[in-house]
Amino acid sequence: MAATLFPITSLASGGGLIFALENSTLPGKIIIFLLFAASVFSWTVMATKFRVLRVARKQRRHFLDLFRSDRQPLHLYTQRARYDGAPVFSVYKAGCRELTFQLLGSAEVDETFRGRLDTAPKISPAQMRVVVTAMERAVGETALRLESQMIVLSTAVSGAPFLGLLGTVWGVMDTFSDVAAAGSANLAAMAPGVSAALITTVTGLLVAIPAMFGYNFLITTLRAMIVELDNFAAELASEFEHKFVEHTDRSRRP
Repeated sequence: MAATLFPITSLASGGGLIFALENSTLPGKIIIFLLFAASVFSWTVMATKFRVLRVARKQRRHFLDLFRSDRQPLHLYTQRARYDGAPVFSVYKAGCRELTFQLLGSAEVDETFRGRLDTAPKISPAQMRVVVTAMERAVGETALRLESQMIVLSTAVSGAPFLGLLGTVWGVMDTFSDVAAAGSANLAAMAPGVSAALITTVTGLLVAIPAMFGYNFLITTLRAMIVELDNFAAELASEFEHKFVEHTDRSRRP
């Protein structure tokens, strides 16, 4: 009776997790350490991405307010404005750089840039397609940067429960092996081993659940931001085409 009450007393005094951790085997402790490392990495990625998104939204709002209030699409580029952290600005800068190269043969902004731009002839539709390609490439590169490190969260979501389950199965297997070697099965003999085995599954879920919520929120927000990049690239291309592209009237016949 005293032997049966000993684990229960230890459980009440130390808490379920502490009791399980104290009785965990070496493989279980290794798995818990790996899960703890995965948790640190996933929380670091989530904190970094949340900070990046907050800065991106703020800078995007300021940039678009200025861009849409000015009828000259190259004005911010000629003013050498900087909106670091705004993905749309990366697309804008790539489009302006390629457009000025097609117009002037150089993308460098100097004291003569404004005068050369005013006297430059308009570009052809074929040259405009090169500008559009440059913006599309910038959208793709920016999207890759935004989605970088998301593999860490997806791995934590899918891998942590299985790693925890592996520790549980391993621990239960060891527990039954010990019971078989002892030749008797009772609650006092099995409780510590089963409790220690289950802690890896609990730890795996504690890693996976926050990572799942963070991943779903971040991936939805990032995909919406990428769609906004595509829309802005189309808007900027329309502005460029209206002001800097020479369209010949092919309907006229000699």
